[in-house]
Amino acid sequence: MHHKSAIFVAAVAVLVTSSVASSAAPVFAAPTLIKVSADPFTNPSSQHKTEVEPETTTFGNIIVSAFQTGRVVDGGGADIGWATSKDAGATWKFGFLPGITKAQNPNNKYDAVSDPSVAYDRRHGVWLVSSLPISNNLPSSPAVLISRSSDGIHWLRPVGIAPRTQSADKNWVTCDNTPTSPFYGHCYNEWDEPAGGDLIMMSKSSDGGATWSRPLTTQNQDAGLGGEPLVQPNGTVIVPIEGGEGIGAYRSTDGGHSWSGLVNVAEVFWGGDPGGVRASPLPSASMDANGKIYVSWEDCRFRGFNCTSNDIVYTTSMDGLTWTPVKRVPIDAKDSVVDHFDPGFGVQPGTSGQTANIGVYFYFFSNVNCTEFTCQLGVGFVSSHNGGSSWNPAIVLAGPMKLDWLPQSQNGLMVGDYITTGFVNDLAWSVFAVANAPTGGVFDEAMYVPAGGLAIPQFGQQLTSNFDVAYNNQHFRHHWTPLPPKSKKSSAKAVIEHD
Repeated sequence: MHHKSAIFVAAVAVLVTSSVASSAAPVFAAPTLIKVSADPFTNPSSQHKTEVEPETTTFGNIIVSAFQTGRVVDGGGADIGWATSKDAGATWKFGFLPGITKAQNPNNKYDAVSDPSVAYDRRHGVWLVSSLPISNNLPSSPAVLISRSSDGIHWLRPVGIAPRTQSADKNWVTCDNTPTSPFYGHCYNEWDEPAGGDLIMMSKSSDGGATWSRPLTTQNQDAGLGGEPLVQPNGTVIVPIEGGEGIGAYRSTDGGHSWSGLVNVAEVFWGGDPGGVRASPLPSASMDANGKIYVSWEDCRFRGFNCTSNDIVYTTSMDGLTWTPVKRVPIDAKDSVVDHFDPGFGVQPGTSGQTANIGVYFYFFSNVNCTEFTCQLGVGFVSSHNGGSSWNPAIVLAGPMKLDWLPQSQNGLMVGDYITTGFVNDLAWSVFAVANAPTGGVFDEAMYVPAGGLAIPQFGQQLTSNFDVAYNNQHFRHHWTPLPPKSKKSSAKAVIEHD
């Protein structure tokens, strides 16, 4: 997309260097990118033209992504955009969800909307987009909105989940799509309540998202942020989340009628990210065909005691109760200056165990020792054909991007708090934000995909992190703490807030 400076090309060479080799592998040519959406709005409250924070879900040959369009500094966007391909990524259509914001239609209720998440309900043949409405003057509104579509292109006006009196944050939706599951067709939506100290809330639907149950808390009324429900083949729902000692998890074995208390998954050691970019160790989760859960986040435990840059790390579990030791994705050497964040960790459906195909889209800084004026941002992809036993060399998809090409948010310059990875026909797909230089005082940040998707190489150079040693970097231990029990809109506490 852009002319690559010398420092960025050098970092790209590091990015594809083996963690056990001393010489750099050749720089991979970036694939062609296709723009699949752009911000058309002109409302004065937004920063135009910007699109951020996509979530992408696949089923069969269909790819559906949703994202904030027209980012508002104080939270959310002018509307939730969608981009859909019904032919395995060959062609795309895009549009904007109806019935939510005034920017889309003056008769709508809300001033902005945030945090899109996408799911497919196989039993009912319905696509769902979960989002959070934002109002400047309504004293109460639904905590979460659910927009529904039978084809991923024509969307109904949203239905609401639960009354909301003050605030809601970082929702996620998923559905039980295993026909043999006792809870086949159940969909689950998670969010947290900042006004209650980030109290975790769960609601379920068994009619394709048309109606939703009264929200429930976990057994211990736990707090957390960014819980991502995953449904195992037997119907057990496991929800990894930022909470507890760093990353935690809770589950339901009765179809969402009740939820267990939070168990600790792993501590988080976080070196921060440079340049004032908005980033945090928010987890990204996926599952293989046998129900093994993978949870990843950015973490610096393998980077020595100085902990100046972050790797993508992950852990796995079969039951949500016991978890494997944390491992590093060997994108580059442990002493490199590359900083990695916002992983979208995906496992190909139908693959499992030692033959599981894994794809991880991620953002990175070519040199962590940079400022808002010198940082160079890129998008990368790394994969494994054997369940993470070894990894293929990473490739660079986009960059370098300058940080002043990105819109502002309350917590920094923004591409989004998350991305995700899905699979169609053995190829890994993700919709992600790419920024170009602004022109005429208007941004140029939109949604892109790699043309043709990305293959998972089954042969060739392999990288390993099996012999990496984690350091007990207590100074960089990132102990998640909830917001105080008041509206996050008035909270000045320095905690990442994900509107």
